[in-house]
Amino acid sequence: MTPEQTAAFLISRSACAMISAMGMQAENQIRSSRGETPAYDDDAFEAVIVSQCIYHNAALDTLT
Repeated sequence: MTPEQTAAFLISRSACAMISAMGMQAENQIRSSRGETPAYDDDAFEAVIVSQCIYHNAALDTLT
C-alpha cells in the first residue's frame, strides 16, 4: 500500500471503532435512564480498539 492508502486504512478502521463505541455509549445511556446497569464497561470499549487494531503498537506496525 502507498502511504496514503495506509493512512486511509487506519482512518477507516478508526471510524468503524468510533461507530461501534457510539452505539455502545448510546445503549449505556438508555440503560442508565431506566436505572439499569450499563451494558458495556471499560473493557468492552477497550475491546473495540483491540478488535480494530488501532491501538498504538498495531497502528505503528500498519504504518511501517
